[in-house]
Amino acid sequence: MNANITKIATGTPSERRKAEITKDFIKSFSIILVFLAICVLFTSLNQYFLTWNNWLNLLRQSSINGILAIGVTFVILTKGIDLSVGSVMALAGMLAANLVTTGNEHLVIWSILAALGTGAIVGLANGVLIARINVPPFVATLGMLSMARGLTLIYSDGRPIANLTASLRWIGSGNVLGLPVPVLIFFAVFLIGWLTLSRTTFGRYVYAVGGNEKAARTSGISTRIIIAATYVICGLLAGLAGLVLTARTTAALPQAGIGYELDAIAAVVIGGTSLSGGRGSLVGTLFGALIIGTINNGMDLMGVSSYYQQLLKGAIIVLAVIADQIRK
Repeated sequence: MNANITKIATGTPSERRKAEITKDFIKSFSIILVFLAICVLFTSLNQYFLTWNNWLNLLRQSSINGILAIGVTFVILTKGIDLSVGSVMALAGMLAANLVTTGNEHLVIWSILAALGTGAIVGLANGVLIARINVPPFVATLGMLSMARGLTLIYSDGRPIANLTASLRWIGSGNVLGLPVPVLIFFAVFLIGWLTLSRTTFGRYVYAVGGNEKAARTSGISTRIIIAATYVICGLLAGLAGLVLTARTTAALPQAGIGYELDAIAAVVIGGTSLSGGRGSLVGTLFGALIIGTINNGMDLMGVSSYYQQLLKGAIIVLAVIADQIRK
């Protein structure tokens, strides 16, 4: 262990990067073991937990939070935070639903683009406030949380939009080769995100900015652009998550997405991504989202109140942050 620390501190940039990748792999492997242990626990407590239908339901439930958490991972890796994603989900879902109520089947593509575009625009606004105007991420995204929710209520007049077309509902409830569409979307987003972070120059810049923004700027990286881009990605995926949630519930609700930002942050932190930036992986986030979904599903099967579920998730977040501080 000491040898690894020395290597990280004194080695060449290539050696330090390899050592960081090794550490991330070890942490990812640890989170997989935790996930398997939770699965074994609930399997022993409830006979229905390990059934195929229940696992399809678990994956479907985890997919929306997983999509959100992937976007939040990009932001947290740059030492940021995004509290607005839940409200962005509601706004994007409301705009998308308004285009494809019964009788407008041919507008489903425009509906999808509206949801994604809404999320990207809000993400860009967050990025400009944070990267260009130097507003603290917590303050900027907290303000955007309120603004996006207000716009949703104004646009909908506080009323849900139902009677969605079959093509839009299919995004939330359809199946391809026996797998739910939301799950396929989740894993597609994960694959693209993982390739982006681990195989592209942009991904390396994200880690560099989060690890030491001043050093990254000195080395020629356009840190403001990188930071703003991560918020655009986060907003884009929040819009996608809002679209999937609307399609799954078959209606756009003004109160949709409340509390989703906390579950997304929990998945990222549980997955081992450091709130101090520069360290973490999407593999960890994937299993963090699955752990959150597994705990919710298992406790639902056991008839445990949602109040206790909130208590447990809060305790897990605190323990994950404590573990991160100990590792540092």
